[in-house]
Amino acid sequence: MINQDSIVALATPSGAGAIAIIRISGAEAITIGNSVFKSIKNKDLTKQKTHTLHLGHIVDHEKTLDEVLVSVFKGPNSYTGEDTIEISCHGSTYIQQQIIQLLLRKGCRMADAGEFTLRAFLNGKLDLSQAEAVADLISSDNEASHQIAMQQMRGGFSNEIAKLREELLNFASLIELELDFAEEDVEFADRTQFHELLNRIEFVLKRLIDSFAVGNVIKNGIPVAIVGEPNVGKSTLLNALLNEERAIVSDIAGTTRDTIEDELVIGGVGFRFIDTAGIRETKDVVESIGIKKTFEKIDQAQVVLYLVDGCQLSVDGRLDNLLVEINKTQNQYPQKPILVIINKKDLLSKEAIDEIDTKLSTNNQKPTTIYISAKEKIGVDELKNELLSFVNTGALRNNETIVTNTRHYDSLLKALDEIQKVKFGLETNLSSDLMALDIREALYQFGLITGQVTNDELLGNIFANFCIGK
Repeated sequence: MINQDSIVALATPSGAGAIAIIRISGAEAITIGNSVFKSIKNKDLTKQKTHTLHLGHIVDHEKTLDEVLVSVFKGPNSYTGEDTIEISCHGSTYIQQQIIQLLLRKGCRMADAGEFTLRAFLNGKLDLSQAEAVADLISSDNEASHQIAMQQMRGGFSNEIAKLREELLNFASLIELELDFAEEDVEFADRTQFHELLNRIEFVLKRLIDSFAVGNVIKNGIPVAIVGEPNVGKSTLLNALLNEERAIVSDIAGTTRDTIEDELVIGGVGFRFIDTAGIRETKDVVESIGIKKTFEKIDQAQVVLYLVDGCQLSVDGRLDNLLVEINKTQNQYPQKPILVIINKKDLLSKEAIDEIDTKLSTNNQKPTTIYISAKEKIGVDELKNELLSFVNTGALRNNETIVTNTRHYDSLLKALDEIQKVKFGLETNLSSDLMALDIREALYQFGLITGQVTNDELLGNIFANFCIGK
């Protein structure tokens, strides 16, 4: 599967900048690089040591294209495991295009998406889960997702899976050996030790599977829906959280007719806030569509902020109606944390706040309540801290392995199912040949994660999502 041809691509973002890096990798990478490079000290790149830098010019016949700095990395001590050249040139798009076109004429071909990392995997520089972590690291936009990607790229997840697979493989070998001596009715695998191993593997798999709930939201951002009646301050709250005028604010009820989304990093964790249309009975067709979208966003959200105008709660019956609506929402979405946000705290007296608290405390499903003033930005920091408390960052702080990849999650679920089948077979004295089938399937699922088992379709799907140049 490993192509020996030399590939080239821009390794930095396209467009003008101070510096651009053009990467070449392959059997002839250094020779091709040398053919277009004129060193200021007349150096021959093919004779230079690995991991060295050289100043000179890229020349096309007698035409000088740019003054550059060339890095030489000789395989196997390079990112791809092959000979690699990196040309640091000035960031003019014209210069970039001219150098790449020159290299293509000299025998390179344009790299496919993720082909440099694919070659690193095929050459044994990375396993498959580490290669996937490279893409996650590039796309990480907050501290938490960056930390998870770094931990996986360093091999934390791979090491756990590899250790489990090795131990299971040792017992699988003994079980297979028993099949060769079936007529003698001998046991090579200690059933007690095997049962202990299966329990340990089951425990680790369940922990990794459970971590996906945290890892997935950290990787993709935690969606938070801001809901409530019209004109209670939802758009003002979104603006206060983001500290910018993101949403239109007016005194006219029903101003927000569509959902508005924006992201904010709190404590290193990304949150996606969704300002929704106010919930009310309306004959306005456009507003009705917005309200329908509101309920769709509540379905998608991990956390719901139910915003209330505190000044309106003094009207007879409004507080009781609020409790009914809160209970209805909690019953409809029992798994979602619902924060009741009482807005306009700056206009509420202590007596009014005490009355609201007393009424809420008598509710059977007492919700978490925070008082804020979205307009004056009072209580916004408290709200951010409360949101952060919903994210289980303990595993992150303890540097535990957290699963963020859907493909890994699927393989872990299937591996757990097979391990539980083996446990059941062991406890019911199932024949070794049937247990061996389940063990093989579990080993297969472990291998899919780290890349010990691969196929062209799997690799194509994974690396198609990479950027070109990586």
